[in-house]
Amino acid sequence: MMTAWERARHALATRLCMRFPARHVAVEDVPRGMDGTEEPFPAAAEEAEEEQQQDEREKSVGAVSPAPASARRASRSGSRSPAKICAICLSSMRSGQGQALFTAECSHKFHFHCISSNVQHGNKICPICRAVWKELPFQTQIADAAHGTARLNQSAWSQAGMLLANPLDELPVFRTLESAVFDNDEQINLASETAVGGGHVGDEIPASLEIITHTEFPAIQESASQENFAILIHLKAPHAPASMSTRAPLDLVTVLDVSGSMAGSKLGLLKRAMRFVIENLHPSDRLSVIAFSSSAWRLFPLRKMTAFGQEQSLQAVNSLSANGGTNIAQGLCKAARVMEDRQARNPVSSIIILSDGVDSQTLQHPPRNGAPVDYERLVPHSILHGSGHHVPIHAFGFGLDHDSRAMHAVAEMSGGTFSFIDDEAGSIQDAFAQCMGGLLSVVVQEARLRIECADDGVLVTSIKSGGYTSGVDGDRRSGFVNVGRLYADEEKDFLVTVRVPAAHGWDTELIRASVEYRDAVAAGIVLVESEPVTVLRPAEAVTAAMSLQVEREWHRVHASEDMAAAQAAAEENDYERAASILETRRLALESRASLASDRQTQALAAELREMQERVLNHQRYNESGRAYMLSGMSSHSFQRATARGDSTELTGLVHSYQTPSMVDMLHRSQALLPEVVVALNRSPTIAPSRNPPPDPAPVVQRSARPFRLTKSFTGRSS
Repeated sequence: MMTAWERARHALATRLCMRFPARHVAVEDVPRGMDGTEEPFPAAAEEAEEEQQQDEREKSVGAVSPAPASARRASRSGSRSPAKICAICLSSMRSGQGQALFTAECSHKFHFHCISSNVQHGNKICPICRAVWKELPFQTQIADAAHGTARLNQSAWSQAGMLLANPLDELPVFRTLESAVFDNDEQINLASETAVGGGHVGDEIPASLEIITHTEFPAIQESASQENFAILIHLKAPHAPASMSTRAPLDLVTVLDVSGSMAGSKLGLLKRAMRFVIENLHPSDRLSVIAFSSSAWRLFPLRKMTAFGQEQSLQAVNSLSANGGTNIAQGLCKAARVMEDRQARNPVSSIIILSDGVDSQTLQHPPRNGAPVDYERLVPHSILHGSGHHVPIHAFGFGLDHDSRAMHAVAEMSGGTFSFIDDEAGSIQDAFAQCMGGLLSVVVQEARLRIECADDGVLVTSIKSGGYTSGVDGDRRSGFVNVGRLYADEEKDFLVTVRVPAAHGWDTELIRASVEYRDAVAAGIVLVESEPVTVLRPAEAVTAAMSLQVEREWHRVHASEDMAAAQAAAEENDYERAASILETRRLALESRASLASDRQTQALAAELREMQERVLNHQRYNESGRAYMLSGMSSHSFQRATARGDSTELTGLVHSYQTPSMVDMLHRSQALLPEVVVALNRSPTIAPSRNPPPDPAPVVQRSARPFRLTKSFTGRSS
């Protein structure tokens, strides 16, 4: 008969060594023991010891009648059923099943390895009740390594419904030797899949992009000239297709940081967010996942998100574990290879990257001789503008320790957005949901705004286009803005200033605006032209208020410029000057009586106040100020919604760039969050309307009926 120590050692060996061969396990293939009915791996010594202990307990209480064997089996089965859910990893907590549990002083219970990882990353409050802990769990790296938790996250998703083999067995399956060319994607039939679900667009012309213009003033005295007369050009994308089965399909590559700092709750939150992404993709969409730590690897090639593809993708993502350093450059390099080597391409393509740390493999921190960090080394030039394979990268910085400057630079160089995500549960999923709401509603691609001067003497003096590439021709008689991609119902504003000469007549025709773009769904080229923009020229001087739309946009442009100036001052450790720049702009906004009741202006002032508070000192700026400001600058630069960390108090402009599709996807995300997450992380989602109230005397030029050019799109684009 074996001693108790021998029985324990035998049971431990059984648990560690008796495993299924490494393979993808479908739900129906999971051993019955994983759903609480029968042990998949018989551990005779453990069962015998458990039964012996049960008999001893029965004898000690002097049971009146012996319990039947079925009752004992039910008792043992019941002990393996989850009694509680860990609020960090959302997997079950089973007492006496080899899991170390931690009960906090507020009486809430968690897995020990989950909560100790939380504490090691500076979180000292209860994730459930937010109580501040005085007695903290501690776990050394040596102990972690000994128990395997330093490189593996053994937690499963109880709510996900995915039953998987042990991650130790799954890792070799996904990290196979990579080929030199990523050309083994699941193929698509472009002819039959021009829209999600294989839908076809009818002969009727779809809704087109709308152009609306506003002049700074309705009239200029006939004998006067103006050197910088402002014209606002407002673009609004068409509505989303009536049926989601006719939207443009997507090729998406997600690049996920699984370095050691992502261990514990962070990795669990990332997996849950990825589950949301996978489940909201359609069969015509394709997904590929790149994981990176000290190196990077492709979990799987571009795969159609059919029911089987979703299941396989979820299994691959759930196999991820956190260990090693951070190699952002190699992760993006792998993603670029996936995009470059595609044999066929869906109409819409994008890359999403999430990281919680600083690149420790490519960039040198701090740089030598005080030289600036070369963030261009992070992004392969093959996917930037002008390469023929341009793909925007939407970057997400997670937590307080991520490199916000690197993430912002990656997004800015590629024409994507940078979002700042705090450590709160649910934040990653909500941020991903907002981004996916845009990517799954692309209706316009390769849009180019063209401005042509009309009457003689009218010249273009400037174009305020933010992050969008723009230019003025040499003779100053024309200019352009490369707008690129637009989501359904998305709106963009561009300020154009022109020189207006003295005139002899009733009016002066200033400019004509036109937009040429590719319809992402119908795959054809569309040209929309506005009516000529004119200004009245009375003989006498005219007194009129500035257009509210033009004034509001001027303030937004100036505020964006001041945000950049304040951020530059803060980088030089001049926090007093940074705060002063922001305060001056805020006071200028609040002093405008005409904008006192304007919601967007009020929200912009509130945003400036929030930034001002985050640049008061070195600690505040480095903790969250830098990331918050860079995310705001990214949002205003491209007039597109971004996540800003904890923005629950800002109910206006932070969300004013949201489109209806983004709001809808956010509602889906928040409806799926566990109750504890909903209580902790509730932020406003409904964006205020960007449709401004009418001017007292509006001068509005609406677009004429669009017409289609004879050229057509072949269906292949990046």
